[in-house]
Amino acid sequence: QQLLCGENEVYDYDLIVIGGGSGGLACSKVRASQITLSKPTLPPDLHLSSLGGTCVNVGCIPKKLMHQTALLGTSIQDARKFGWELPEETVKHNWETMKSAVNNYIGSLNWGYRVALRDKNVNYINSYAEFIESHKIKATNKRGKETFHTAAKFILATGERPRYLSIPGDKEYCITSDDLFSLPHCPGKTLVIGASYVALECGGFLAGLGLDVTVMVRSILLRGFDQEMANRAGKHMEEHGVKFLRKYVPVKVEELEAGTPGRLKVTAKSTEGDETIEGEYNTVLIAVGRDACTGKIGLDQAGVKVNPKNGKIPVNDEEQTNVPHIYAIGDILEGKWELTPVAIQAGKLLARRLYAGASLKCDYVNVPTTVFTPLEYGACGLSEEKAMELYGQDNLEVYHSLFWPLEFTVPNRDNNKCYSKIICNKLDNDRVIGFHYLGPNAGEVTQGYGVAMKCGLTKEQLDNTIGIHPTCAEVRLITDQLQSWCSLANAKRPARCWAVSTTPTCGRRALILPSWSLFLTV
Repeated sequence: QQLLCGENEVYDYDLIVIGGGSGGLACSKVRASQITLSKPTLPPDLHLSSLGGTCVNVGCIPKKLMHQTALLGTSIQDARKFGWELPEETVKHNWETMKSAVNNYIGSLNWGYRVALRDKNVNYINSYAEFIESHKIKATNKRGKETFHTAAKFILATGERPRYLSIPGDKEYCITSDDLFSLPHCPGKTLVIGASYVALECGGFLAGLGLDVTVMVRSILLRGFDQEMANRAGKHMEEHGVKFLRKYVPVKVEELEAGTPGRLKVTAKSTEGDETIEGEYNTVLIAVGRDACTGKIGLDQAGVKVNPKNGKIPVNDEEQTNVPHIYAIGDILEGKWELTPVAIQAGKLLARRLYAGASLKCDYVNVPTTVFTPLEYGACGLSEEKAMELYGQDNLEVYHSLFWPLEFTVPNRDNNKCYSKIICNKLDNDRVIGFHYLGPNAGEVTQGYGVAMKCGLTKEQLDNTIGIHPTCAEVRLITDQLQSWCSLANAKRPARCWAVSTTPTCGRRALILPSWSLFLTV
């Protein structure tokens, strides 16, 4: 192949993948399985950490398991209402038991990845990779031993690391999500700094374990997500004991007492004036975003362009950087989703295009995702704000509904706190361009609607689909038969409609009665 292409240089490898996270693993395994290699691929793990990257070790997997731990606490309380005769004394949670179980499972995944790489004849080197030339890297292991490797092509999949605040005491006394999931002791009274999905997810499950949790918010919740949904998720957290300090930023963290946990004093300043406040906590968790791990891998030596503001790498629609033989996937891409399934999909498709003659590219549009707050938030497509920006308010129809899951009725909790809406483009046959769901099992519900939106779902097709009863997913499928009630609401505004929701029904919105259980009792 090199002779046919006029290349005289002979390299150690056809491909080197830098990064042992989800994207890098997916890419290297597909490459090895699709082509018979004279030499295996090489994915050095940039961070000298366990295989699987952020998602497996300090992200999605431990987060979801600890979220499930909190949900089980709620289920124990619900169980009494369903007839389970549990001891009257307070049920206690053991942090050490949970942490050990979660980490043991993660360890099994790490081992599974090693076995999978071996079975695919992929050579795994746990070293820090750094370009020294365009086609050459230096790999340094944790003992300081250096080896050098060349390749015809490179794929960068180095991921991100949590960002600190650059204030006194942040690195000395605070933790990040990278630390929380393996924390050897219960964090106790916790201050979560930030309003990202990581912040709200961590704050949510810590509160669900019975801890005193405060979330410090600089501006808005879940920037980039639909703000109506974000605020509803935040309101639910507040109603269930999470305190929010809004419009404040920390300026200093001091240690009052060492321990496991110790005591910390946090000084914060208002973003709207000169007011300062102080508070004492056992643990301070920083969750203000993540930085791309691209600054120390020698990209300047390889000639790869990087956005100097955020370390992100611009690529074309084939994940190719400005250097033709160097590609990038995952969280380090400029303007792309920072989600594990996206990195996996991009990695697999890239490897198939490079070595298996495929042509399919990763589609970054209508990517479904879920924020695992106590009341989960699933979304696919555009937020209402973004849809209005792109198409204009007059060209949109937004259908929305409050609902009460059947599982919540017997315990008599969270009545009409769940909420869903779809955003339709009237200029395109009422095509669904945004789906948003706040309620239990949001990931399972949203995944199915994500497939439908990939296929070009319209409002008419949604109305013609028969729902599965009784489920939360069917709420989005009862809009057509209840739309006549909305017209009635616009004309006469009967009290029973306004008792369901105080959201205006005039103009672009249509009120949808929430669920069959409530519909039958109206």
